[in-house]
Amino acid sequence: MAFEFHKNRDVYVAHQRTNASDYLIPFIEKTFSIEPGLRVMEIGCGEGGVLKAFLDRGCQGVGIELSEGKAKRARQTLREEITSGRAVVMNKNIYDIDMESDLDGLFDLIILKDVIEHIHDQDAILKRMHDFLKPGGSIFFGFPPWQMPFGGHQQVLAHKWLSKTPYFHLLPVPLYRGILSAFREKPKAIEDILEIKETGISIERFERLLRKNKYSINSRTFYLINPIYKFKFNLKPRVQFGLIARIPYFRNFVTTCMYYLVQKER
Repeated sequence: MAFEFHKNRDVYVAHQRTNASDYLIPFIEKTFSIEPGLRVMEIGCGEGGVLKAFLDRGCQGVGIELSEGKAKRARQTLREEITSGRAVVMNKNIYDIDMESDLDGLFDLIILKDVIEHIHDQDAILKRMHDFLKPGGSIFFGFPPWQMPFGGHQQVLAHKWLSKTPYFHLLPVPLYRGILSAFREKPKAIEDILEIKETGISIERFERLLRKNKYSINSRTFYLINPIYKFKFNLKPRVQFGLIARIPYFRNFVTTCMYYLVQKER
């Protein structure tokens, strides 16, 4: 069963906005100042809640969203900023963006919040972002490691037991598909959840891709308890234990969220 905050989109947008204001922006500001007039792009902006927090700080924002429905909702969320010329929402694939006709210059900061784990060619998107970033600009990534208890996003499933069962997304594909079918999940839901199994990313793979594409890590934080869980489950955010965070591969299974701020190498 989908949780209530997934069904009520107003609540969901409010959670995203507050989470960005209380946790994401303070993380970024440890090494990168958020100033009025800063040009911010969010790839996969959803309904606009995260980008709204940056606009509240006086930034100029561009949201890129592949889903037509979500892009429409983002325009409602950001209607005041769009009317005043401080924000634009585009319903486009990031690879179809034309720098000259679609964008008015490069960006100081690019945001990918809960997005990289849904992208099939993660290598290609990291290459593509070189085209949009100003010299000295930064990129924020936030994502759940694939192996964490609900890294398969099974919490969105209709069946109440499956939606609350940790780690079963790690089963081999034939067995995983068989369980989803046996519990009468809809074919579209099954395909969506299997797609996430294809695209889920680990900490180690993500950092290898950063190195391959010439990005350096300014800062990173491992979360034992994802900050968004404060709003979803009333759980206090908690940074991962230092020893656990230093154990490659194992840390993926017990870390519910990663925050990164990276820069292009000069």
